[in-house]
Amino acid sequence: MFINMFCLAQELPKPKDPIKPKPIQDSTVVKVDSLLARPTKTVEIDSVKQDTLPKKETLSDIVNYTAKDFVRMNQRKNQTTLYNEAQVDYTDMNIKAGVIVIDHGKDLVYAGRLKDTLGNYTQAPVFTQGQSVIEPDSIIFNTVTKKALVFNSKTEQSGGTIIAETTKMENDSTLFIKNGQFTTSENLDDPEYYFLMRTAKVVPGVKVVTGLTNLFIYDVPTPIGLPFAYFPMSRKQTSGVIVPTPGQDLGNDRGYFLQNGGYYFAISDYVDLAVLGDYYTNGSYGLRLESNYALRYKFGGNLSFRYENLINSERGFPDFSKSTIYNIRWSHSQDSKSNPNSRFSASVNLGSSQFFRQSINQLNLSNTQNNTLASSISYSRTFQGEPQVNMNVTATHSQNTNTEQINMTLPTFQGSVSRIFPFAPKVGAKKGIIQNINLQYNVRAENRIQTTDSLFFKSEMFEDAKVGAVHSIPITTNFKVFNYFSMSANANIEENWTLNTINRFQDENGDIITEDLNGFDRFLTYNFSVSLGTTIYGMFNFEKEGKDPKIQKIRHVLRPSISYNINPAFDQYYDTFEVVDADGTTADEVRREQFTRFEGALFGVPNRTYSSSMGIAISNNFEAKVRDRDSTATEPKKVMLLNNLNLSTSYNFAADSLQWSPLRIAGGTTLLNDKMNVNFGMVLDPYALDNNNRRISTFNVDNGGSLFRMTNANLNISYSISSRELAGGGADDGLDARAREESLRSGGRADDLFGKPQDFADQRLTDDDKGDDDEDKAELYNYKIPWNLRLAYAVNYNNTARQNEISSNSLMFSGDVELSPRWSVGVSSGYDFVNKGFTQTQFRFERDLLSWRMNFSWVPFGPFNSWNFFIGIRSSLLKDLKYDKRRQRDQQL
Repeated sequence: MFINMFCLAQELPKPKDPIKPKPIQDSTVVKVDSLLARPTKTVEIDSVKQDTLPKKETLSDIVNYTAKDFVRMNQRKNQTTLYNEAQVDYTDMNIKAGVIVIDHGKDLVYAGRLKDTLGNYTQAPVFTQGQSVIEPDSIIFNTVTKKALVFNSKTEQSGGTIIAETTKMENDSTLFIKNGQFTTSENLDDPEYYFLMRTAKVVPGVKVVTGLTNLFIYDVPTPIGLPFAYFPMSRKQTSGVIVPTPGQDLGNDRGYFLQNGGYYFAISDYVDLAVLGDYYTNGSYGLRLESNYALRYKFGGNLSFRYENLINSERGFPDFSKSTIYNIRWSHSQDSKSNPNSRFSASVNLGSSQFFRQSINQLNLSNTQNNTLASSISYSRTFQGEPQVNMNVTATHSQNTNTEQINMTLPTFQGSVSRIFPFAPKVGAKKGIIQNINLQYNVRAENRIQTTDSLFFKSEMFEDAKVGAVHSIPITTNFKVFNYFSMSANANIEENWTLNTINRFQDENGDIITEDLNGFDRFLTYNFSVSLGTTIYGMFNFEKEGKDPKIQKIRHVLRPSISYNINPAFDQYYDTFEVVDADGTTADEVRREQFTRFEGALFGVPNRTYSSSMGIAISNNFEAKVRDRDSTATEPKKVMLLNNLNLSTSYNFAADSLQWSPLRIAGGTTLLNDKMNVNFGMVLDPYALDNNNRRISTFNVDNGGSLFRMTNANLNISYSISSRELAGGGADDGLDARAREESLRSGGRADDLFGKPQDFADQRLTDDDKGDDDEDKAELYNYKIPWNLRLAYAVNYNNTARQNEISSNSLMFSGDVELSPRWSVGVSSGYDFVNKGFTQTQFRFERDLLSWRMNFSWVPFGPFNSWNFFIGIRSSLLKDLKYDKRRQRDQQL
């Protein structure tokens, strides 16, 4: 028995069989006096009273111990035996075990396991000292020196586990290990991998220093090893080196490289910084700064800067080229409760237009298809009172990655005063047209800049900046007509301020000159409108006595509205100048051209023509009640037929021709238990075209055609389904939280229809330490194969000038299938029916190797054809132990 073996090892007298003695009492508590070190049952001996056999003081505190079956004290051997669920507490030390023997004469505590009737050992000891927790087979602890000898222990250290044959504990902060195994595997009885440490020193929560160590995979040694090793074990954020990934650029001629190497700065508990760099042997290099910050209940965010200097080929060769690209991203959010009256937020994504298409160290495939980069930084504040005043200052940025055009506002100021009801009663509800009269004040001022990639961050970008402001005072009122109609009347007064005006004239050479003028100028405009609307409810009942039809009722909600708008002409803001042809003209033949000096104004020009128009709009909604398939249901099931069906047009009474505007129709609905979204729209023109495909003031039906001429139409369908949804779970968009955040921060999609963002080398887009539970996987898997599928179809028709063509027609799809509990494959692709070819395609393969993971992604064709293979340890503690191989996309000439 283990008790006898370890007692002999420590020269203890052999104890009697601990099973046969008569138990004293369940859960007996015994305390030992710190002066006498003699056990006394449930009684504390007064330290003043003198014992007949005085002992020297060996214990510094009271020893408390309990046991479920019995606590046996042997006065002759000066030992105490605790049996079954035994526990000993002494200062900061706690031992729980099946059996514990305390030798008071030698100041030793032994703890071991129990053997059941089947011969299996149970109740292995759990030794806790300070922050160190060890689970051995047996342990011997000295209560004076606080040293211990531990056999077959398992110690968790900052996400990893050390399994050692023999461990010597100097104190709660130093362990010496012989033949230890270090692993992050969850299966400690049969770990899939471990590092065999012949000798090691462990400082819990700080470090592990070993001698000769090498990697074993399922107890098979590998040549991966080191003569000595150092494992940091800090429980806090710690600064340190980030080991780079070596490799070779197989797609281009940049040679060998080191990627994602650098240093991590744990600046404080609120902010950190990672500085990463890449270097290629042909001279190319890259730099990345990544920082996260957060202050609980206040704000949080992240900042990223990426820069790459790319060299292709060799200097002197005709295909030699050199380029620099960069990208800046900043995301900041404020806790709404931190300051209800003010808010600051930022969402920045700017840089080189070709960054995501040319970068050689990012695998955000979906963002290569993004045509727009957008940014916004805003601060808003509310001044409470009556009336309430709101202020908002915003800096915006919009960048077209195809044309490389950049539009910025630095800044935009918006202010508003809440609605004021000057004729409302002080108490009671507002009634009638007079009491509902209200007005509001709004102001918007901008400094707008238009530039290009080549001039960005240069002084030239500010040369053509436009500055302006618009003040508006909307005055409205609303009232009921005949109890069923709602009428509203509106008048809007606008004052436009600008610093950019023009002057136009003809010089002596006959050229038309437009001269830019700088200086303050203003113009005032106003307009009037009135609208009348109502809501009509209709119910079509298909229920009949004695019959229970499938469709029981259809509900139709109709919202018609009619409006009338007057926009006066402001001719006083228009000037004329005389134009003389180069061949000479008489005074009667001189042309007079009209222009307004406000053509350069930021917020538009004054209205030149008078308009008096009537607008007509109809909104529809259709719902049905159908018999539920569930026979136990007491109520019919509600089904949406059409979420909306909107029609709108207008008629201009003041126009000489083309009084009717095209009829616009838009609608949408959901199908298949709300898993399929369908949206459609079309534009119907009542007028015909002449031989030059220009609209003429002749109705199409009078020109031998139909009542309307369809000029545009579109249809968009999206569908998402998964095995989890069919089983009653939630929807699956194919992206985990980190990948979705990375895609959205860069202006991409929230799904993986264009491909999944992946970067296995530095594990930014994957869960580091979270693995799937084996039991859950086995329970959920059974005979079903988990899968998910996402589809998106879009078609556009164009016939504005008799093209009669399908301008775009494409189907995008993405899906993942889990072939086995730890094998999954996925694909994102699409087909363009107009150009008759597949769109950007990505294949994904992933193998869950428990503590390890293996990934392979492949873009087989197209301008971004490439592949990436990765295998590495999941745990962030050993994430530098990995193998990463890539083939970069070919350089597009």
